[in-house]
Amino acid sequence: MILCLRFQLGETHEAALPELVALAENISPVVQALPPDALLVDVRGAVRYFGLDAAGLGSVLRVRALAHFGIGCSIGVAANPMLARMAARAAAPGTTLVVGDAAEFLAGRPVIALDGVGPSTARTLCSYGLDTIGKAAAAPLAALQRILGARAGRELHERAQGIDRTPVTPDAVSRSLAAERRFDRDELDRDRQRRALLSLAEELGVRLRGEDQVCRSLTLTVRYADRTTTTRTRTLREPTAHSAALIEAAYRIHESLGLQRARVRALALRAEDLIPAERAAHQLTFDEADERARTIEAVADRARAKFGPGAVKPGTLAA
Repeated sequence: MILCLRFQLGETHEAALPELVALAENISPVVQALPPDALLVDVRGAVRYFGLDAAGLGSVLRVRALAHFGIGCSIGVAANPMLARMAARAAAPGTTLVVGDAAEFLAGRPVIALDGVGPSTARTLCSYGLDTIGKAAAAPLAALQRILGARAGRELHERAQGIDRTPVTPDAVSRSLAAERRFDRDELDRDRQRRALLSLAEELGVRLRGEDQVCRSLTLTVRYADRTTTTRTRTLREPTAHSAALIEAAYRIHESLGLQRARVRALALRAEDLIPAERAAHQLTFDEADERARTIEAVADRARAKFGPGAVKPGTLAA
C-alpha cells in the first residue's frame, strides 16, 4: 500500500520537506518527496514489520510530524501512487482517506481531477460528454485514442480505471531546486513581480550550472496576502540550465495566471526533474544572439566562482 501525506506547511515551515522525508524514512526507506508540500511512502514492507495496517502507519507519521515539527497533514491511502495522491487531496485536514474500491472512488469525480488531465484536455473530453472519470473509464479505448491520440488516450484509459504503474522513487527531493522571494508588503505591481521572477530564475540557473544539472520543468508558486497559494508547472521545450530559457518560462507561467489585482506576498520558483547536464541534448540553432548569451553566461559563471555570487547580475537587478 502507498501513503500520500500532504502537509499544512505555513511560512515558518516551508523548508521542512527534507526533514519530513527523514522522519518518514524511520517507517519505510521507500519515500518520495512531492515538492512543495507532500510525500509518497511505500509501506508494504513496513506493514509486516510494525504489525500495523497502512492507515495505522499513517497515523504514526501524523503524530510524529506534529510532535517534532508542529505540522499537521492529510493522508491518502491506496494501492498505487496516483490514487493515494488523489485521496490525500480529497481528505480533510488532519484526516485519513482510505481508497478501497478504486472504481467507486473515481466514478463521480470530475475528469480534471485525474492525474495528467489539464484544463485543455478536460475541455476536449467534456465536449464529448466525458465530464467525469467514470464516464471516461466506460468509454472504449479506441474512442479515447481518436479524441486524444494513441498514447494520451491509452494513458487516460488506464488512469480512469485506477491503474498507475509508476513506482515510488526514493530520494526524489534531491531532484529539484527551489528559490523564494518574499515582498516587504503585499505586492500588486506586475513589474516588481517580474523583477522578482528574474532574480529567482537567474539564481536557479546559476545553481543548476554549478551542479552540472539541467531541469525539465519549472514550477511557480504564488502566495497571496490571505495565505492561499496558486501553483503552476510548465514542461520546458528541452532540458536546460540556461538562465534566459528559465526566465522566459517563468514569465510565461506568471502571465498565464492573470494576477492584475492580486495581492502577492511571495513568489517561489522550483526547477524540477533534474538530470545531469551530460545526459541532456541541446538543439543547435543559427541564432547568434542565443550563442552570444550562452558564451556571456559561461564567462559570468567563472566570475561568480572567483569573486562571489554577487559579482555579476542582470542590469535590471543592479539598478
